[in-house]
Amino acid sequence: LFRSIVVGYNTKGEPVTAEQLSAAGSMAVIMKDAIKPNLLQTLENTPVIVHAGPFGNIAHGNSSIIGDLVGIHGGDYLITEAGFGADMGAERFFNIKCRASGLVPDAAVLVTTVRALKAHSGKYKIVAGKALPPELLADNPADVEAGGENLRQQIENVKAHGVTPVVAINGFPTDHKSEHDAIRKIAEAAGARVAVCTHFADGGKGAVELARAVEEACNEKNNFHFLYKSEASLKEKIETVATTIYGAAKVEYSATANKQLKNYTDNGFANLPVCIAKTHLSISGDASLKGAPKGHTLTVREVRASVGAGFVYPICGEMRTLPGLGTKPAAAIIDFDENGEIVGLS
Repeated sequence: LFRSIVVGYNTKGEPVTAEQLSAAGSMAVIMKDAIKPNLLQTLENTPVIVHAGPFGNIAHGNSSIIGDLVGIHGGDYLITEAGFGADMGAERFFNIKCRASGLVPDAAVLVTTVRALKAHSGKYKIVAGKALPPELLADNPADVEAGGENLRQQIENVKAHGVTPVVAINGFPTDHKSEHDAIRKIAEAAGARVAVCTHFADGGKGAVELARAVEEACNEKNNFHFLYKSEASLKEKIETVATTIYGAAKVEYSATANKQLKNYTDNGFANLPVCIAKTHLSISGDASLKGAPKGHTLTVREVRASVGAGFVYPICGEMRTLPGLGTKPAAAIIDFDENGEIVGLS
């Protein structure tokens, strides 16, 4: 792994690896403990492995294969996370992680909320860090239905890989039964099982309905397949994801992106899967497009290669590759006091 990490390129455009700089060994030593999964447990004593999990809009957004290979021997079912939407986390789980691990999913759980579908109706102005509009919390199943196209598309995104979808409605105290019923109707009509979950408030007993739905889904015949072949070109891979998963009509590349794609192909990286960095606020690459937009253009401004991690990642639109921080990040107030005690954690 460390030997294959590309740290830069020489004047001929050829990759320079950590091994060529004699740094792979020392990097491995530094990461010796980090490569080991962390074993935790829930409040109800269910074992949990926490290992990796990069942001799903700028990386693959999945926990580690090592963690899964350990966890799969710890019980009858292994539940592993793929974050930030089925258009990103799930797509990368299927096409990047499963390709690398050789493991095949028996089912996929799509988590949705009343609030999220109302937001995708396009009727509300939601600002990060500010209170939600009071009208968004009112009983209004029509607005849930208005944003339901987003859920329908995400169900189709899972089914496009031959995997059985289960929709988990993450219940909030401000939800209304009529709104849960609206989601259930949308999901069942799209061919998915549905369960209302109150596990945040009620613990394990609040997820029994979901557990039963997942068990049923796992017993169905699966037809898992990758969205694209490894031997496809990088552009073919990008365009397959964009048109099949994002609903795009076409992909446009900047001159820089075209040059980078050619360089990566010339250097033998074209066999790697793609991990498209884009907004998490829309299935498209444009945060302003809600629901399940069709016919738009995905714009690739830059392409980078994470050869050690095993993927090429195109960067779309105004997407940044570092998560944004608030005006007063928590790290600024964490310190030791005069007694050597940690302060600033809450």
